[in-house]
Amino acid sequence: MIIYGTALLAICHLLGIFLGDLLGTLIGAKTNVGGVGIAMILLICARLWMHKKGWMPEQTEMGVAFWGAMYIPVVVAMAAQQNVLTALRGGPVALLAAVGSVVVCACVIALINRGEKVEESALPPLEVPTPATVR
Repeated sequence: MIIYGTALLAICHLLGIFLGDLLGTLIGAKTNVGGVGIAMILLICARLWMHKKGWMPEQTEMGVAFWGAMYIPVVVAMAAQQNVLTALRGGPVALLAAVGSVVVCACVIALINRGEKVEESALPPLEVPTPATVR
């Protein structure tokens, strides 16, 4: 059922908030650091793991897909509440985290693209002009 997808999201959300609070405490930020992002990563991993095991009925997957589609508006709403100037005044940690996340994302995307195998039949044939066709 779709409700199971929502239950899976709730479990991942609670774990993400807990881990985000723990991470914030470890780095001395006294706030949740990346709880929603951690929750969404957990949701993706749990969905893939359950799908491989055959424990993900279509209805449940629809519930997970719904919340996956809601991820971007939730993150945008949360980012709108952040005070960027205060974060930048607090030290170079915010700038380092921003640059680091962009670099890590770029590297992961490059690795994914290099690891993808393209079938030759999917590529259009290469047409080489012959002297008779060039005028």
